[in-house]
Amino acid sequence: MQTQLIGNIVGSIPEKEQYTDIRMVYPDADKASVEKMRQQFVFLPSGKQKPITEFANVEIKPGAAEMTRENLQPVAIVTARLNERDLGSVMKDIQEKLGKNISLPQGYYISYGGAYADQKKSFSELLLILITSCLLVFTLMLFLFRNYKVAFLILIIAILGVAGGFLALFMTHTPLNVGSYTGLIMIVGIIGENAIFTFQQFLTSRKIVPIDEALVLAVSTRLRPNLMTALGAIVALLPLALGIGTGAQMHQPLAIAVIGGFVAALPLLLVVFPTILKMVIKSE
Repeated sequence: MQTQLIGNIVGSIPEKEQYTDIRMVYPDADKASVEKMRQQFVFLPSGKQKPITEFANVEIKPGAAEMTRENLQPVAIVTARLNERDLGSVMKDIQEKLGKNISLPQGYYISYGGAYADQKKSFSELLLILITSCLLVFTLMLFLFRNYKVAFLILIIAILGVAGGFLALFMTHTPLNVGSYTGLIMIVGIIGENAIFTFQQFLTSRKIVPIDEALVLAVSTRLRPNLMTALGAIVALLPLALGIGTGAQMHQPLAIAVIGGFVAALPLLLVVFPTILKMVIKSE
């Protein structure tokens, strides 16, 4: 009876670092009825068969329902497991289908918890950290150079570098998660640091040569360090970005975000930053 109704676990198979149970059930078990159960036979030790109705009465009787409560409210919990899909796109599909196909009675509502709730909380905290890091970069630039325009320019360059990380995630169809968010926060600091050195070199050169020559000298002086930093980081993170090695998939979004940020940082620091800096300095 148990095999017909819910099945019996007869083994398990490894699947992505966990075991999945193998459940044996009767054919068309989902179509079982009380009448079909009455027609079942039981094998006796002697090898004979007898109908199950000789041993038991098969009927449906009302029983006490099990009520699950949370915060003194009755709840019905539905769980699921992802299979080769990211959490964000799955939740989007679930919310869209539930919104179209289910009309909840008054007093009922749907609450999404579990990994999705944890992800939303983590994203909120990481977004706050990202904004805070941008403000800290701006404050540091303002403290070092005492120039609002230059500090704002360096902040814009750092944010554009973050946009390069977002673009890399979009082009590789990589979901935005905690790892990729961490990579974007790292990019803000790295681009801000390189911009500081470039502008500091410009200030040093400006004391002895005109503005145009000082910009060329600053860019040419910082060209090799910027290239070495970017290429070194890209080569080091490339195996993770390609998913090579054990556990690489866990850190793959971080690697892709950082590589995208470094690729965007090179033209930003070597072309965009000195070009706009020239206009800012000459306008003062």
